[in-house]
Amino acid sequence: MIRTVMVYSMGEVIGDGLIKLPFVDAVRRTYPEARISWCAAKGETVYAGPLKGVVAGLIDEVLTTPPTGADLIDFLHGRPFGGRRFDLVIDTQDNLRRSLFAKRAAARFISAAGDFRLSDARPPKDDPDRWPAAVTDRLAKLLSLGPSPAAPFAGVTLADPRAAAAAEALLPPGPTYVGLAPGAGGQSKRWPLENYLALASAQLRAGRTPVFFFGPDEAEDAARARAMLPGALFPEQERVDAFQDVRGPLLVIALARRLAAAVANDAGPGHMFAAADAPLASLHGFRRKAAKFKPAASRLELLVAEDYGEGMAAIPVAEVEAALDRLIRPNTETD
Repeated sequence: MIRTVMVYSMGEVIGDGLIKLPFVDAVRRTYPEARISWCAAKGETVYAGPLKGVVAGLIDEVLTTPPTGADLIDFLHGRPFGGRRFDLVIDTQDNLRRSLFAKRAAARFISAAGDFRLSDARPPKDDPDRWPAAVTDRLAKLLSLGPSPAAPFAGVTLADPRAAAAAEALLPPGPTYVGLAPGAGGQSKRWPLENYLALASAQLRAGRTPVFFFGPDEAEDAARARAMLPGALFPEQERVDAFQDVRGPLLVIALARRLAAAVANDAGPGHMFAAADAPLASLHGFRRKAAKFKPAASRLELLVAEDYGEGMAAIPVAEVEAALDRLIRPNTETD
């Protein structure tokens, strides 16, 4: 029986942490009775910071104190991780030296490092998906090699009941909500705001309610959208609920669970929508990056700019609208 599990990583900044959330949840559902430790070997992870509230109940502890194998000097210690030993270690990084260190603490070890050389289980050589392109698919592959049948990636379970209560207050039952997240870390990754506004107008005409998600540095865009679309909602900016301390990714993921579908660029909000398993139209610039960083939503439409032309603006509004209709139609009455 697996009583203790350690996931071994080098650490997570916000983007990494959001992409991995469905994996974190799947580990918990695969080993529901186990104590799950997350080792951020380089000492930093958003699971001990901005995403701590999201992974509450999924991760029991975060390990950051050396020796963790991050540095060569750690190998001089005779007892990795302070002498602790785990029934199962899932190694998500690919440095063979560090994998050797982590393996010393494992009764059973799962790792793709060195073409699964150190792993106690490995996919068949003729497996066409032996090591997939997508980060999320690679994590799912590692979990599938463990001793228990792997739980599929699905919506992340949020332990804080206030998150669901806040989301219901902000997006009450009734309307068909469509999430729209126009932001991204760089302008080159953004589908034009004008296109999001046109898409939102089309959703209003279809009897749906657009729900915009803007970051704190996108106030000007939010004001423009609010002025043009009085029928749209801006739940993060228009707080009237009694749960004002529920904010950030915790709130976005809770809100996303109430969406019929969503549209987002290749950026954090898209992975938050995927963490809620909201049906998602994900907009990308290049197919290679789309294949690697696709969100883990179980119902996903990938639209890639280079399939249509040059730059994000090449993705036609009509194509995104059609993708949304395909995502929403199973949950609505047919015409």
